[in-house]
Amino acid sequence: MLTVLRKGADGLIGLSAILGTLGLLVEVGVILVDVIGRAAGHPLYGSQDIITMTFVIVVFGAMALCDRTGGHIAVDLFERRYPGWLNRLADIVAALMGAAIFAALAWAVLDSARISVMLNLSTNLLRLPKVWFQYALAVFALVAALGMLLRAAELALSRRDVRREGAE
Repeated sequence: MLTVLRKGADGLIGLSAILGTLGLLVEVGVILVDVIGRAAGHPLYGSQDIITMTFVIVVFGAMALCDRTGGHIAVDLFERRYPGWLNRLADIVAALMGAAIFAALAWAVLDSARISVMLNLSTNLLRLPKVWFQYALAVFALVAALGMLLRAAELALSRRDVRREGAE
């Protein structure tokens, strides 16, 4: 059961990372065009709007992959001195806390999205609706939360740590 869930989760995490990568490519392209345009005296109109909104996709699109590969900050000063069960328990608690934080973030952003829809909020220059990016952030945060929840379940039930698999 956990293997099937892991395969589906890895698919969602991969899709999330691909979207984050595409956002990064857009970001780089917009900055390049804007810098060249500024040098020529014609900056790209609305580049700040595009960069700001795309940055949401870049950061949160990569968040689930960062957790999957063990890229989040970890303080392991005492890890060698603790028994294995205590280290595993700490990893489970950290994964559950991360899942709770990302789920709360998704909920807060969805609540904010309701306000954006109600007030028809958009970016300053291009008038891009902010709600699109809020929905994207919420979905990316939910993917990260579900990945962390699954990691906690794998650690608790099968003692499998997916973060260490890539390093071995």
